[in-house]
Amino acid sequence: MNFVLGLVGLLIAGKAIAEILLGELNRKNVIANSESVPEAFVGMIDPATYTKSVEYTLAKNRLSRVETCLDAIVLAAVVMSAILPWFYSRWTAAAGVSVWASAAFLFLVGLLLSLPGLPLSWYAQFRLEACFGFNTTTQRIWWMDRLKGLVLAAALGYPLLVLVLKLVQWSGPRWWIYAWATVMTFQLLMLVLAPSIIMPLFNKFTPLPTGSLRERLLALGERTGFHARNIQVMDGSKRSKHSNAFFTGFGRWRKIVLFDTLVQQLLEPELEAVLAHEIGHYKKRHIPKMILFSAASLLGAFYIIAWLSHQSWFVQAFGFEVEQGIVPVLLLFALLSGLITFWFSPLLHFWSRRYEYQADRYAAEVMGESFSLRGALRKLNEKNLSNLTPHRAYSGFYYSHPTLTERERALQLIPQRNPAEAAIT
Repeated sequence: MNFVLGLVGLLIAGKAIAEILLGELNRKNVIANSESVPEAFVGMIDPATYTKSVEYTLAKNRLSRVETCLDAIVLAAVVMSAILPWFYSRWTAAAGVSVWASAAFLFLVGLLLSLPGLPLSWYAQFRLEACFGFNTTTQRIWWMDRLKGLVLAAALGYPLLVLVLKLVQWSGPRWWIYAWATVMTFQLLMLVLAPSIIMPLFNKFTPLPTGSLRERLLALGERTGFHARNIQVMDGSKRSKHSNAFFTGFGRWRKIVLFDTLVQQLLEPELEAVLAHEIGHYKKRHIPKMILFSAASLLGAFYIIAWLSHQSWFVQAFGFEVEQGIVPVLLLFALLSGLITFWFSPLLHFWSRRYEYQADRYAAEVMGESFSLRGALRKLNEKNLSNLTPHRAYSGFYYSHPTLTERERALQLIPQRNPAEAAIT
């Protein structure tokens, strides 16, 4: 038992130290390139904007260090003390051991553990983001977002927890297979419902107005075989000046979404290139592949939970009793699994960046040129004050997308082609 606690302590400290060291490598690399605009970006970004992007990166680095330390302290205090088994014992004494009470316990612990990070989230939005001109939200909207999130978690997450715990009772030793199938079904259902039911609770979506941009994007969809129900503009500017584009749903529920900030920042050919990139993910079947990977990972997670539920040393090391069933195992796995998955981040991000290169190439081929996409990427990096000189180790752990330099280098290698010819391919 002491060995288990010692190992967990080393994992918590190791992850925190690694995050701080990676942040320090990134900070030093940014400062080393801060005196003037790097040669690769001369003419792309003016010195004042580049200086501001450096300051923004360093400010986020400082906040991230505080968040890392806070997360490590909270996690260590929670799992290495006797507070969790004490709280669970008191909870079961008062509320009983029914699946409804057990699910409520898990939900409540998750809610309580989110509270220490709330002040830092508030600071990030209303101090850091505001300092650099990104914040456009109000206190009311920010707090209402959290309230809506809590209500949604209670309305959707709590019944799902109850059902999983019921399956443990009903299904015997193979419960984890049925639980996995249930959770995967729920996630796929959310892919359908989120665009039409959940996302409108937070943002307003309006059809892209009739005009040359709409015609251009619809024509792109036609020649690529990407038929979405509609193209909508999301009022992202209600919360931030950051910009993005994405498509949601699948099949006949699929729709294209552009942030209003993106429409304001990019020219029409650049917006077409951004959408072509998103279509590239669809045409290359990246989304189904990622869903399959997620399904396999979830299945593995449920198998490990089922295995750990039979290991008395695991729950007893943290002060629980084997007789308390699956609930402590679910809780401990949720709290501790990130200590392991963190070290696999470079592999997952390598896979993600490979998909981004493929989507970039598809966009350039469909457009018949790479200039539009390169122009869009440059503007997005400039407008979002992105870190243009991250340390390679840092980007390996934290960047799901290649850096601007890496994407430009790859795009420059793509032969320029005729758009009509590219569409046939």
